[in-house]
Amino acid sequence: MTALTQLITQIRACRHCEAELPEDVHPIIQASSSAKILIAGLAPGAAANRSGLPFDDASGDRLREWLGVTRQQFYDPRLFAILPMAFCYPGRGASGDLPPPKICADKWRRALLEQLPHIELTLPIGQYAQQYHFNDNNTVTARVSSWQAYGGQIMPLPHPSPRNNIWLKRHPWFVKTLLPELKQRVASIITPVI
Repeated sequence: MTALTQLITQIRACRHCEAELPEDVHPIIQASSSAKILIAGLAPGAAANRSGLPFDDASGDRLREWLGVTRQQFYDPRLFAILPMAFCYPGRGASGDLPPPKICADKWRRALLEQLPHIELTLPIGQYAQQYHFNDNNTVTARVSSWQAYGGQIMPLPHPSPRNNIWLKRHPWFVKTLLPELKQRVASIITPVI
């Protein structure tokens, strides 16, 4: 058993936050040591919690569209490692899902990232993933609008939730400028693997 396989087994068995979570603990992770692209999301949503698949909802449909990939490609761990900042559904708050509990990233993230030596592109999605990966005080909009400054190995993205339709309307450059570059970069990384 590889170190990554052991880590994934431990994560799936983790019950550390069980008392604070609203539903049955169901850690969701997708990773392989050969993965080329890291999707750093927030935490599984309610639909993902039911199905056991990350981004198994409208947000995932939009994210796959942004990436220019099929469901089959997206759920291939040799291509995509999907490591949210928390592996369990945190529950619902007044304005959407609750933030991912920080303890999850503190407990697992560094060890997981060390087991992904072939990552060519990291996609931190939303505020919490970006705070972890950039360790700065910028806003999501500031990071995403500065995407070219990060050298092509990391591309911050807003959350693909339909709740962000207003953000997308206010920032048409995202669809016109960033998304074509993102699709091209993803295609150049995954095409040799397929």
